[in-house]
Amino acid sequence: MNGLYDEIRIAVHSVWNRRWLALGIAWGLCLLGWLVVALIPNTYESQARVFVQMQSILSNKVNIDSRERKKSIERVQETLVSSVNLEKVIRGTDLNLSIASDRELASKVETLRKNIEIKTEKDNLFEITARSSASNFSDAENAKLSREIVQKMIDIFVEENLSGDRGETAETIKFLNSQLTKREKELQDAEQKRAQFEAENLGMLPGIGSVSQRVEAARLELRTIDSQLIQSQSSLAALNGQLAGTPPTISAPVFGGGSGAGASPLAQAQGQLASARAAGKTDAHPDVIAIKRQIAAMRSSSGGTASGSGSRSFTTPNPAYSSLQSMRSEKQASVAALQARKSALQADMAQLSSQQALEPGVQAEYDRINRDYGVLKAQYDKILADREQIKLRDQVESETDSVKFRVIDPPSSPRSPAAPNRPLLLAMVLFAGLGGGIGGAFALGQLQTSYPTANKLEKASGLPVIGSVSQIMTSVQREARKKRMRMFYSGSGALFGVFALLMVVEFIQRGMVA
Repeated sequence: MNGLYDEIRIAVHSVWNRRWLALGIAWGLCLLGWLVVALIPNTYESQARVFVQMQSILSNKVNIDSRERKKSIERVQETLVSSVNLEKVIRGTDLNLSIASDRELASKVETLRKNIEIKTEKDNLFEITARSSASNFSDAENAKLSREIVQKMIDIFVEENLSGDRGETAETIKFLNSQLTKREKELQDAEQKRAQFEAENLGMLPGIGSVSQRVEAARLELRTIDSQLIQSQSSLAALNGQLAGTPPTISAPVFGGGSGAGASPLAQAQGQLASARAAGKTDAHPDVIAIKRQIAAMRSSSGGTASGSGSRSFTTPNPAYSSLQSMRSEKQASVAALQARKSALQADMAQLSSQQALEPGVQAEYDRINRDYGVLKAQYDKILADREQIKLRDQVESETDSVKFRVIDPPSSPRSPAAPNRPLLLAMVLFAGLGGGIGGAFALGQLQTSYPTANKLEKASGLPVIGSVSQIMTSVQREARKKRMRMFYSGSGALFGVFALLMVVEFIQRGMVA
């Protein structure tokens, strides 16, 4: 422990003996460092926060969801520091005053890009920061310039989001209109080509679809007509049988005398039989069989006419016979129509078969023309629907304010420079100068061979040291030493005084900016 204490005393003594060297080095380093710090321009920083509110009530109805809107805002955020936008900032602020050529403008753009920062604090909250340290501007002008840059960035941010999409929408609608005009012309050409082909091959294209499809459809219809024809012919045969068993006329007795006249039971039974047949009942029907038995019984039991009054009979048309004839005429007409349709279908099938055998490429060409026309029509309808959808979205965005911007914190007016921290740098230079002076004096003491204590001389020489003699000064020397000490203290105090003066000047300049 005593050895360490002795070493510290020796080091302090060495530095103290060379205190003027240490003070000179400290002054030199401090003056140089303070000059460098003074040459560093002040950087003033301004900040602002913008809140973006996205509405989604009506926007979602026209396929404008929040994710799409967020992507649009992120795109604007990424392109906000593009060269075009930064040129707008330079032209709209005092930075434009120091630009004389395009080369200087490009240099200003790159410098400004480094001094602008855009951060996303939350999903809808953006922070815009701008720094200004132009050497040709004063501190007050740089502080004002940083605020102007932030305000201009906010204006561009709002403008890009409000009008950027509208400009893009206008360009998109213009492109779609040109595509619609082009597709419409192609569609008209395709329609004209199809009409011309149909006119040239009118006899070869009697229907819609391919020849095989039309042949198959004709076969299916022919089977249906055959089934209907068989049913109609069966019904006609049944009507002919009923008509053959029905008399054309029936006899009706007429009773003489007085004013009364009535029909006989036989005539009534025959009328019932005719009515039953007119209703469609066959001879096997139980009612018809019963009526026939009743008629036969009446005919076998009647041997004369009724007594007491003379009677005579006459024939009258049978209404059942007339009804059956009418039904038979309808069935005959239906059978004739079905047979005619069958003959026409058979003729069409024969014609289609001959066409298919003679001109197999006509239908293929016609199918190709229809296919091209269908593709063009689908493209035209799709582009038309897209254009109307985009128009609707543009109206929703422009008329309902689907995105609203609100400045939470307006651009701040900096009152003190954000960089550099000049008071701290001045203090660091002072401590670095003092440390450099002490270190220089100590290093010089280590380079020179001297023995400040008897023990160090004894260790270096290996010989015993009998004693040491202290320095003896006269009164004149003591006065001179006191004078030099006063000068040394004055020089040291002056160094700290210059440091204090620089600090005062720094805070005065900050007050002038505020």
